Amino acid sequence: MTRYSLLLSIVTFAFAGSLQGQNRSLQPGIDVIHYDFSIDLPDSGRLIEGRALITVRRSLPANHFVLDLVGLHVDTVWVNQHPVGFERTTALLDIPLTPSSDSSPDTFLVAVRYEGEVKDGLIIHADEKGRWYAFGDNWPTRARCWLPTVDQPGDKATVTWNITAPRNRKVVANGTLVEERSLPPKSGASSRTLTRWTTTRPIPPYLTVIAAGPLVEYDLGLTSQGLSEFPPGVRQSVYVVPELADYPPGPFKKAGEIVEYFARMVAPFPYEKLAHVQSFTRYGGMENASAIFYSDDLFQRRDVSTGIIAHETAHQWFGDAVTPRSWGHLWLSEGFASYFEQLWVQKSEGTDTFRKGMMRLRNEIINSRVTYNRPVIDTLQTDLVRLLNSNSYQKGAWTLHMMRSLLGDSLFFAGIRAYYGHYRHGTATSDDLCESFEQVSSSKLRWFFDQWLRRPGLPELNVDWLYDDALHQVTVSVSQRQTTPAYRFPLTIEVHTGEGKVHIVSIDVPALESTRIKLPLDLGSKPVKLVFDPQVALLATIKSN
Repeated sequence: MTRYSLLLSIVTFAFAGSLQGQNRSLQPGIDVIHYDFSIDLPDSGRLIEGRALITVRRSLPANHFVLDLVGLHVDTVWVNQHPVGFERTTALLDIPLTPSSDSSPDTFLVAVRYEGEVKDGLIIHADEKGRWYAFGDNWPTRARCWLPTVDQPGDKATVTWNITAPRNRKVVANGTLVEERSLPPKSGASSRTLTRWTTTRPIPPYLTVIAAGPLVEYDLGLTSQGLSEFPPGVRQSVYVVPELADYPPGPFKKAGEIVEYFARMVAPFPYEKLAHVQSFTRYGGMENASAIFYSDDLFQRRDVSTGIIAHETAHQWFGDAVTPRSWGHLWLSEGFASYFEQLWVQKSEGTDTFRKGMMRLRNEIINSRVTYNRPVIDTLQTDLVRLLNSNSYQKGAWTLHMMRSLLGDSLFFAGIRAYYGHYRHGTATSDDLCESFEQVSSSKLRWFFDQWLRRPGLPELNVDWLYDDALHQVTVSVSQRQTTPAYRFPLTIEVHTGEGKVHIVSIDVPALESTRIKLPLDLGSKPVKLVFDPQVALLATIKSN
């Protein structure tokens, strides 16, 4: 998800707090393996009919299976083809299970038939021309408003979609298109089409979506050949409303290069295809696995940027393939996407533009009240939309940037690849990322993660320097003024001499309120000036004489 939409999200999504933070559906020893959704979309209105076949593995004794489902009427429930009674609240569906005969794992199939008027999650919308659209819009816990799921990021499953819709609607979804066929018309009903999509990689419910409407496809072709988990390459398409059929490829001309760059940097692209879809949803961009949604107004203004494409594409690896195990670690999704967006800038526009981008992110962090009030790893926040903040995005990106500066490019990207390779198509925590970096670097890095991710704020530095004529040495004094404990960090310094030479040195500043460090330079005369952090590698405010 892009930062473009944060203010809109906070304003329009405040009502959803009642749906957030409910973890009763996440049960130890219960793991959803596959969802098979059959949904009949209406010709008009918001009334849907649905059936979910859910394959579940049970590894611990459990007599109940709990699903999130808000508001919709549940008609019947079956377990292993036998109808069962169930308990229903406004938000949960509690299904009884036959106790397993022993302690060994078993698998069972749950079927749920349901219907009702969808109030959220599936956004059914008519545009100004009266054309009808439906788009899944699930972040963070709104899949439960139209799909019976274990609506938590820690439970990923493969998905099959069987969508029945009016014939003049194009249906796009996660995964691979399996079937698209006309159905015999029913008495008094419009002609309809059945469209089936399926995934072979597990994804969390918040990324499980469909798009349905009079959309026009522009085929970007086969990109990134040899760099996909699904040979021969990554098939990419753009879906737009009919009057914008002349817009693609536009900025999507770079979509193939972006995927190839990230695939070479990290690992092969993880999904069957990549669709870029104009949508009527809340967010400027939403990284749904293999089917990115972009807001309608970006397309209407013909203002889709390569930055937002890079951000949402990076999510296919980080957030989608490797998903934060719980919402408190959201930076593992948004911080990664924000930094990889800047890495694409560095590749496509050069290091100077990259550094300007990192300076802009740093200024946004410094000017954000959230930075000083809450840590990046925020497991106590129950209003999930408030996690869409400068910590998850900008400070998360800067944490990766400082790790890169600390380790160097070779070890940093080796650590990224090790982390992704180990947790690919699964879930991870911040400690898992720390361990990956520690293993490749043979270094203890817990201190780094603790100071940048587990405490609010950032270093606020007063830096001065003196030149010793007798010793020909410069001594730098660093005082930390922030109210939180002192930070430990490397500080790069440019030393400009009267002869026009520039020396670049790095010092290791210890976690002390005040320290003095001699620079490892033998200078013949007093320097003209010292520039602190010239390469934009430290998240701090620096005041210097």
